[in-house]
Amino acid sequence: MSHPQTTSPQTPERSRSTARNAFIVVALVWAVQLVSLVAALSGIAQASVAIHFRTTQIAWFTLMTLLAGTFFLPFVVKGAALYGKKRALLVATGLGLLGDLVAAVATDYHVLLIGRGLAGVYAAATPLAYAITRDVFPRHWVGLASGILAGGVGLVAFGGPFLSGWLLDSYGFRGVLWFMVASTALSFVLVAVFVPTSPVREADGRMDWIGGLLLGGGVTLLIYAVGQGSDWGWTSGQFIAYVVGALVTLVVFVLVERRVAEPLFPLTMTRRRQVWSVLLATSVAAGSLSAVGVVIQLLVLMPKIPHISDGLGWSGEHNAIVTSPISAMIIVGAVGTGVLARRVDARYLLAGGAALTVLGYGLGTHLHHTAAQIIGMGVIAGFGTGVVAAVVPIMIIEVVTPEEQALANGAQSLAQGVAQIVVSQVAFVVMSQHGAVLKGTQFYLDKGFSNGLWLVVGCCTVGALLVALIPKSERLDQVEVGQAA
Repeated sequence: MSHPQTTSPQTPERSRSTARNAFIVVALVWAVQLVSLVAALSGIAQASVAIHFRTTQIAWFTLMTLLAGTFFLPFVVKGAALYGKKRALLVATGLGLLGDLVAAVATDYHVLLIGRGLAGVYAAATPLAYAITRDVFPRHWVGLASGILAGGVGLVAFGGPFLSGWLLDSYGFRGVLWFMVASTALSFVLVAVFVPTSPVREADGRMDWIGGLLLGGGVTLLIYAVGQGSDWGWTSGQFIAYVVGALVTLVVFVLVERRVAEPLFPLTMTRRRQVWSVLLATSVAAGSLSAVGVVIQLLVLMPKIPHISDGLGWSGEHNAIVTSPISAMIIVGAVGTGVLARRVDARYLLAGGAALTVLGYGLGTHLHHTAAQIIGMGVIAGFGTGVVAAVVPIMIIEVVTPEEQALANGAQSLAQGVAQIVVSQVAFVVMSQHGAVLKGTQFYLDKGFSNGLWLVVGCCTVGALLVALIPKSERLDQVEVGQAA
């Protein structure tokens, strides 16, 4: 006699939990990768913006967003610790949406810059999303979710060139700006509907406004000086004055924070060797890799002009096709790292990922003249990039408490951003030593591109070596996360 089969009552609940976690991942992936996507879209649109507004100050189109994002980041992450990460993420997204709207309807270049600056507040979405990941997912989901969030970089690298080319060709730069509006609005809705409220926050406290102004102001001064250094001259009085002013401001920040009852970034956290060593190694490695696009994009998109420019002269579409395997490897490396992080020491993952980027771009210093060579270089370096991108937030999780998570992610984002802009600007200087100016445009010879890649190789090597400073910590499956299941 047959007996009717019974279904465990846990099965429907488990299915609902899996679906809920999947929707949270989607919302957070969109929030994180929108930061990268907007940066890619801005880079593609800036030439059209410069022509339309007839400005020679087009660098501010992207620099304004970076500067504003750097300045407001400390306030947003501190607000997340005080009032909740979801609430802070919604506020940052809402302000970003307002900035996108101002930029999209702007008929004056200065108004456009105001909009792009306001939109820069959205940069805080990245550290907030990673912090939320720790708090709201079951233990066995945390590593995978972090890997997927980081792996989305590959999706942006894969689809960004195709998307931006289509928008620009079909609708002009206004189409690009309005796509930013729609994308940010979608991010707001996804976070509001699917992301739960994080249970982790400071029990009480207040905003450290003086500390925020000093930290944001000091870092902003430094980034602004580096961004303008090639125009002012690296030994000019103006450049030196800005750098000295930035350093003095940061020193005053440290002195003030020692005396504040509720500091913006608890110095007791950053004084711990496990924390400062992780921040240092991850910022140098990840910041250097974020800057490599400066070299690669100029190499493949600049025209071929005898004795003037040794760019490959590819179209945007051809560039997208050739780099698609590289983007796929970024995704594979990132997702694989999210799974391995529960079993493998994250220090080995960071060192291994950085070593792969050194190998890939090291080969590229000599082999970067054909599509096959670009793919060969990129597949190796792309896999390493995915590993590094995924392991950075995981390493932060492993060395701080849940209450410190948002602040630690914010500190890492600040340091990585500074490393990125410094390496990027130095790359411009290094490449321009072997190039020429034609009709007001800087072009680069092959030696310049090789030296730019050597700079990235050197910085990634430093990031890999800095891993030796990091003491052993608990693995991801041993640390405290928001959910025990």
